[in-house]
Amino acid sequence: MSDASRDWLFDDGSLTARLQGRGKFSLRVVTQRLAPAAADEAALFGLGRRQRAWIREVVLSVDGEPLVFAHSVLPMHPRGPLTRWLARLGTRSLGSMLFRHPGFSRTPLLCQAIDRRHELHRRAVDALGVAPDTLLWARRSNFGFATQGLLVTEIFSPALWAALAAEAVTKTPQIPATRADDA
Repeated sequence: MSDASRDWLFDDGSLTARLQGRGKFSLRVVTQRLAPAAADEAALFGLGRRQRAWIREVVLSVDGEPLVFAHSVLPMHPRGPLTRWLARLGTRSLGSMLFRHPGFSRTPLLCQAIDRRHELHRRAVDALGVAPDTLLWARRSNFGFATQGLLVTEIFSPALWAALAAEAVTKTPQIPATRADDA
C-alpha cells in the first residue's frame, strides 16, 4: 500500500471534506433502517443477536465515481440527539454533522483489509461496483456524543487507490536518461 493510501486510511479528519476537495461530491443513500447489527458490531455495543439498531449505508462518489461505501450503526438505546439527527440526515453526509459539532468524541481508527468472509464485503462490492473477489480496505471508529455511540465503517474502492497512484506518477519529477558515452 502506498503512503498516499495509508494517509487516507489513517486521516482522522472529515472524509467527506477530503472527498469534496477531489471534485464534484455526491452521496447516495443505499439504506437506512432498523436491523440487527453485524456480529462484530453487536459485540462492540454489547447488543444481543436479535437486538436491532439504526443502520445507515451510503455511497460517497466524486465526479460520478463511487469511492467509499460507508456503514453506520447506532443502537436504539439509549435514545438521544444522535437518533434524531440520523433520522433527519437525508442525502447529507454524516460527516457534515459529526465534524461540525464540538460535542463529539472519536476513538482511534482501526484499519484492515476485508474479503468475502466479512459481513460487509458483499454490500460494499455491490455498492462500489467492483469484482466480488476484490480485497477492500476498511477503517472503523466509534463516535460518541453524550451517552450515545455511533460506529462508522468506511470501505474504500480500489478506484481511489488507482487515482492516488496516477497522481503520484504525474507529480514525480522526471530525470532525463543519460547515455553511457555522456559520462
